[in-house]
Amino acid sequence: MSGRVARLGLYLTVALVLSYVESLIPFSPGIPGIKPGLPNLAVVLLLYGAQGDAAAGGVRDAALVNLLRIVLAGFLFGSLYSILYALAGAVCSLFVMCLFRRLPVFSIAGVSVLGGVAHNIGQFAVALFVTETAYLWYYLPFLIAAGTVAGMLVGVIAMAAAPHLQKAGGRSV
Repeated sequence: MSGRVARLGLYLTVALVLSYVESLIPFSPGIPGIKPGLPNLAVVLLLYGAQGDAAAGGVRDAALVNLLRIVLAGFLFGSLYSILYALAGAVCSLFVMCLFRRLPVFSIAGVSVLGGVAHNIGQFAVALFVTETAYLWYYLPFLIAAGTVAGMLVGVIAMAAAPHLQKAGGRSV
């Protein structure tokens, strides 16, 4: 049990550090709210386990680290609205990644892309509800493209990191 807590604490710390680094990056592609999604690396790695095997992954661990990271990063680097948007995106993303991770058709990068797109769609749904404006629909294709690129970035990094983390020890990353 204490090994699991220590491992999850380490992943939470990495996710928070990546959240902080991401908040410092002057990333402005001209579309508000788009970020590389680097903190999701911890979630993808926990979801799959060190072997890159979906069966070895821990949905509960990934969900717990993601929830704690969103709340803590929101209070440290964001606002209540950023927590609301991030939670909506995280729920959609984790749901989609859990559905598709066991299909042999998708690699870790493919599942991460689906998660990135789902994350942006979840945030888009909240924005539609909060703003009550139809003009946001023009924004959706850009969000899907951004989610695809960010998901691919996170997925490729996760695929590269997983074998090294397995060597570092343990069943799960």
